[in-house]
Amino acid sequence: MKIITINLPEKYLQAIQILNDMGVYPSRSEAIRIALHDFLTKELKMYKDLDDDEFSKLIRSKINNKN
Repeated sequence: MKIITINLPEKYLQAIQILNDMGVYPSRSEAIRIALHDFLTKELKMYKDLDDDEFSKLIRSKINNKN
């Protein structure tokens, strides 16, 4: 896993903290990881079915098509 820095509206952070305090998620990081996973699964419907190599090829293909 890699560490990244993100900027969130205060309202989002407070909502995530409430879920964390309620024990819904063990940490804010885990809540964000799950939310991002759900987003990617919805937006990239095939994302869940791709292994790491196939996903890397897809990304490279998208980058090459932009150039």
